[in-house]
Amino acid sequence: MKRALIIDDEPLARMVVMEYLQNFKDIELIQECNDGFEGLKAIQQHQPDLIFLDVQMPKINGFEMLELVENPPAVIFTTAFDEYAIKAFEAHAVDYLMKPFSKERFNKAVEKFLATAPEKHATKHTEELLDAVAAHSPAQNERIVVKTGTKVKIIPVADVEYLMADDDYVSVITKEGSYLKNKTMSFFEQTLDPRQFVRVHRSYIIAITQITRIDPYEKDAHLAILKSGAKIPVSKTGYVKLKQVLGI
Repeated sequence: MKRALIIDDEPLARMVVMEYLQNFKDIELIQECNDGFEGLKAIQQHQPDLIFLDVQMPKINGFEMLELVENPPAVIFTTAFDEYAIKAFEAHAVDYLMKPFSKERFNKAVEKFLATAPEKHATKHTEELLDAVAAHSPAQNERIVVKTGTKVKIIPVADVEYLMADDDYVSVITKEGSYLKNKTMSFFEQTLDPRQFVRVHRSYIIAITQITRIDPYEKDAHLAILKSGAKIPVSKTGYVKLKQVLGI
């Protein structure tokens, strides 16, 4: 018996999935969730095999919720999301259902899940999907969602002073403190607005608005002095990028 969750803020959409799912006796619906926070808690509690996930939800969207799940289950998206993401869905999710979807289309998606080996639903596919569409998701360009213990914190990018590579994570530095995000520096370099953030060093990305001055350092290197007093190393390549953005 496979166990499933529905995570969608639209009651009618949840009802449709519940009705269609009744035809699959080998799938047990264990909970329906109204938003990403409730969905995250339910995934951690029940460890489902499959989730039916909406993308555009209040508080945190479907992509952001998945980023916080350590071992994501198989995902079938139920969404009215823009068509640009369809190829990413096709390549990396079990399937996607564009609202409104028919019973026949729903059955096809679920049968695809049942016919696919469990290892094919691995975390790697979900991570690839998130990276593939993040650059096109306005919400993910405007905020960073992190998990601190059992709590979820939403950080507006306007509050970010700089980002620093930290082993397999990235430290997001704000006035309130430092938060770890399980992403790469390359991910943030590609998704953050290049007019606001510059990768000045292989281990640092800084917010342009936080710079107070740039001081010469050893040889071709420089130091960016931030409003907080932090001194960030700037490589030769990073200095060229900074000058282009600052117009100097």
